[in-house]
Amino acid sequence: MNAPVAGSPASRAALAPLLRDVRAVVLDTDGVITDSARVHAAAWKTAFDAFLREHPPENLDLRRPFDLQDDYLRYVDGKSRIDGAAAFLASRGFASSDETVQAVAADKERLFTEQLREHGVDAYPGTVRLVRALRRAGVPVAAVSASRHARELLGHAGVLDLFDALVDGGEAAQLGLPGKPQPDLFLEAARRLGVPADRAAVVEDALAGVEAGRRGGFALVVGVDRTAGPDTAERLLRHGADIVVRDLGELLAGGTPT
Repeated sequence: MNAPVAGSPASRAALAPLLRDVRAVVLDTDGVITDSARVHAAAWKTAFDAFLREHPPENLDLRRPFDLQDDYLRYVDGKSRIDGAAAFLASRGFASSDETVQAVAADKERLFTEQLREHGVDAYPGTVRLVRALRRAGVPVAAVSASRHARELLGHAGVLDLFDALVDGGEAAQLGLPGKPQPDLFLEAARRLGVPADRAAVVEDALAGVEAGRRGGFALVVGVDRTAGPDTAERLLRHGADIVVRDLGELLAGGTPT
């Protein structure tokens, strides 16, 4: 039997109905394509907890360690290192100088890089299946990331060649693109794919990311809830997701998106 021709009705039938009219898909990298969000979160925890031990806030309630789920999702997930460091430190009562923010962000960068180089990361199988199905259906796909490590991450995971475009933190800085929840990173990726935002989908696991997709006027914003926390899916929906899935394999025909 011959394989379905790219872009044919048969190839689009492999996608869940909500994706069949989408003309491009833009996916965040950490936590959506690669299993790297946990490495970022662990590096942030080590860096922030060390800072809090060295500089304990006067308010005892603010001395609690960095929470890998709530604090990560609320303050740093999806943001640049500088924005994430500044947001968390502000939440603990620090009117931090640029020097302090830079130092904590640099400590996190060192820790993350050490883990990446030593252990690498994997791509989520469900995401790989979906991206391949999109490509067979003739739907261009881009990867985006606030991190400067996205190309390295995707290369380590063996999936870099699956994407038609990549906009990472380094390029965002060069182009002067503001970070999430502003939509500029996603809009630049859609522009490179040659598809307007109102015909494209965004796939994100961060609150700031789904908010950016909504602000950008994308046709579909998919939230990815890897942690399955007690209210994570609800928070993603409140911030702008149209639907929430646990795994991107749910966006293939026969899947059951929430």
